[in-house]
Amino acid sequence: MNQCNGFFSSGEIGAEAEEFFRQQGYLVVKKALSAGQLEQLLRETVSLARGKLGPVEGMPDSSAAESDDGVLGKILCVHQPHKISPLLRSMVNLPPILEVLTRVIGPNVKCMQSMLFIKAAGKPGQAWHQDEDYIPTRDRSLTGAWIAMDDATVENGCLWVIPGSHRPGILWPQYPHADPRFDCARESYDFPHRDEDAVPVEVSAGSIVFFNGYLLHRSLPNKATSGYRRCLVNHYMSAESLLPWFTAATMPKEAGAALADYRDIILVAGNDPYAWKGTLDIARPKIRPAGEGGCGDGRLTLQEHKALQTAKPAAKA
Repeated sequence: MNQCNGFFSSGEIGAEAEEFFRQQGYLVVKKALSAGQLEQLLRETVSLARGKLGPVEGMPDSSAAESDDGVLGKILCVHQPHKISPLLRSMVNLPPILEVLTRVIGPNVKCMQSMLFIKAAGKPGQAWHQDEDYIPTRDRSLTGAWIAMDDATVENGCLWVIPGSHRPGILWPQYPHADPRFDCARESYDFPHRDEDAVPVEVSAGSIVFFNGYLLHRSLPNKATSGYRRCLVNHYMSAESLLPWFTAATMPKEAGAALADYRDIILVAGNDPYAWKGTLDIARPKIRPAGEGGCGDGRLTLQEHKALQTAKPAAKA
C-alpha cells in the first residue's frame, strides 16, 4: 500500500497525510518503531502479565511454572498499563506519534488512556464502535494511536475501518450484543453503512494506525492457529478542550456537568490551558472482560434490544 491508501513514512506527515486523515478518518505510519523497541514491548508485556510490574485488577491467576504463552493466553486486554510500566508510559509521547497528532489535533495535545491488547489465537475481537462512545470529548478531537506489536492481518484479527464514517459527527446507538465473535463491549448499529464498506488495515509490526474518535471500526477474532495480535493503543485529544469523563470521581459537586474535566492526563505536546487545575492519579490498571466468563450487562440480539427499547412500561397497580 502507498500514500494514496493512507500509508505514510515517519518524516513525511504533511498536508497530504493531514487531508487523508480529515477525509477518511485514519492513516498509518509505516514501521515507526525499531526492532529493538518492539522487543522491549514484548518483554514488558510478559512481565506485566506475570504481575512483576504491579497489581492489575482482574488479572487471572498464573503460576511461575506456566509458560509465557500460557500466561499471555488468558488475557485479552489491559486498560491503563502505563500506570505501572515506565516503558509503556514512554510510548505515550513517541516522536512519530506527536508528528501526526500535532497535525491532526493541533499544537496542544493530552493523553488520557492506554490499552494493551494481547489477543492470542482464538480470542475475540470487538464489534463496531466509535471510541467517542467511551471517551466523551467536547470538541471531537479524540484520536487513537494503535501501535502494532505483531504483524496485524485479516487472519489474526487486524482492525477494520469504514472510511469517512467519522465525518457526520454522529454517535450511533449501541446495544449489548450476543455475537460470540466479539468481547463484552457494546456494538453500534443503525449507521448508514454495510460491513462491505469496511476495509482491513493490515500493517507490519512497528507501524502505527491513527484514527478519529468518531470513526466506525472493529476487529474480528484471531483465527490464526497460534500466535498473537498484540498492540498498544493510546488515546489523545486537544489539551484546549475539557474532558467530561468519570465526572463523579473527578470534579466538585457544585461545578455542574458543563464544567466536568477529567484530570488524570498526560500533556504530550504544547501547553495545557487548564494546568492551573493540576492533575490527578486515579486510574488503575485493570483487565478488560473478554466474554468467556460472561458479561455483566447481558447479551441480546438486536431484535431483542429494539423490543426492549420500544416496550411500553407496565401499568401501575
